[in-house]
Amino acid sequence: MAVPVWSVDPRTGKQREQVAVEATAEDVDAAVRAAAAAIPALADRSVRSRLLRAAAGALEESAADVVATADAETALGAPRLTGELARTAYQLRAFADVVDEGAFLDVIIDHADPAAQPIPRPDLRRMKIPLGVVAVYAASNFPLAFSVPGGDTASALAAGCPVVVKAHPDHPATSALCAGLLRGAAESVGLPADTVVLLHGFQAGVELVRHPAVAAAGFTGSVPGGRALYDAAAARPQPIPFYGELGSLNPVVVTEAAAAERAEQIGTGLAGSFTLGVGQFCTKPGLVLAPAGSDGDRLVAALTGAADSAAPGVLLDSRMRTNFLAGAAARAALPGVSAPVAPAGEGETGVRPGFVTVPAAELTDLLLEECFGPLTVVVRYGSAAELSAVLDRLPGNLTATAHLGTAEAAEEDGPAATLLSRLTAVAGRVLVNGWPTGVAVAPAQHHGGPYPATTSTSTSVGATAIERWLRPVTYQDTPPALLPAELRESNPLSLPRRVDGVRS
Repeated sequence: MAVPVWSVDPRTGKQREQVAVEATAEDVDAAVRAAAAAIPALADRSVRSRLLRAAAGALEESAADVVATADAETALGAPRLTGELARTAYQLRAFADVVDEGAFLDVIIDHADPAAQPIPRPDLRRMKIPLGVVAVYAASNFPLAFSVPGGDTASALAAGCPVVVKAHPDHPATSALCAGLLRGAAESVGLPADTVVLLHGFQAGVELVRHPAVAAAGFTGSVPGGRALYDAAAARPQPIPFYGELGSLNPVVVTEAAAAERAEQIGTGLAGSFTLGVGQFCTKPGLVLAPAGSDGDRLVAALTGAADSAAPGVLLDSRMRTNFLAGAAARAALPGVSAPVAPAGEGETGVRPGFVTVPAAELTDLLLEECFGPLTVVVRYGSAAELSAVLDRLPGNLTATAHLGTAEAAEEDGPAATLLSRLTAVAGRVLVNGWPTGVAVAPAQHHGGPYPATTSTSTSVGATAIERWLRPVTYQDTPPALLPAELRESNPLSLPRRVDGVRS
């Protein structure tokens, strides 16, 4: 019996339209096989570049429909979604530039040297090749940038891998619309439409990661869901890499010097950061370590005023709202915890943001778990030893932030340097005197971190995200006529490469 997939308006909780039906095991098999058939057509780098640019253009041409549909399903608002669409199109074109440049192939040539010591060296030529079909699991909170046309899809296509996307149930209509645009872009450049395939349904996601023709997977979502799929990927007869972004507290440390200099500014900035997007950013600062003295009191007072005046919002679905309100109440009820601004429901579907405070000595494990939504935990530390003890308990994170005083930030070997070293050990991106919400798409960006932030050391944002979908292969003493064009002596493709240790 076919199970319908409905688009739901989170502002009202009412069904909008039936978008599709949940995929069966047979549907998943057919989708993966169709995607696999597109692999040979993606071998040409130039067509991949054209595909990515065509996809960006298609999104922009249909921006009004995409934004309206996404807003109706997510309640994120047209301004936010318009910006997200622009980011998504930029990301697609950025990967097209990566493909055109060709450095991602990492071509290395070491010519034969019979006199090399301690052993003679044969002729060795190394490059990276695509893995094959990639399964992409779309995120709920970014219906464009981390969903069907998002970074996992863009980087996989750039690598030469066709994609099968498991749509997120919170925005099935947006997913279907974007998949149609990407499939049309593929056909416009001479590629099969099944270069990108879309599936719906929970069981489809499980079947997808187990399919023998799927070579790798990218996931953005919760710790339980991501860990279940990660374990399934590892348990296969032939395990595959699973690149999961699962959860993050994104700790912020405010030093005593920083609080003394600008407590009010930090408190106000924190409120803006943890309530941005109704607290549904994966980089939301969910744990803040602030000094216990009067300067820390000033920070909390500024945070109280800003959080209390923040507008209510609607979460992505009713389940998230229920979990958020229950999680906030459970944290507020813990011993030693106070709630200067208590999170609360607003009407039948909305929520109001808030925060709790707790002395460092009374910090419990629950407060070190992510609570998805507009809530942050302020931990008041009274000494360097208390601060250090909390840092020792931090799990892996996407980001970690230090707010420093002017003088300590200029000391090369002072306490601030030690603090940054501690934060580097638990995060993939370390910020100073800023806020982690907002992830710039740039070659040097890293969006990942130690577990449970991610299941690998790679990034899902930035040019190096393409490396997840590639594997190296070396050709030894191979006749020139049999070498791939990328490895031939004349360098007919004009690729950047390293030859006998010299980059060119």
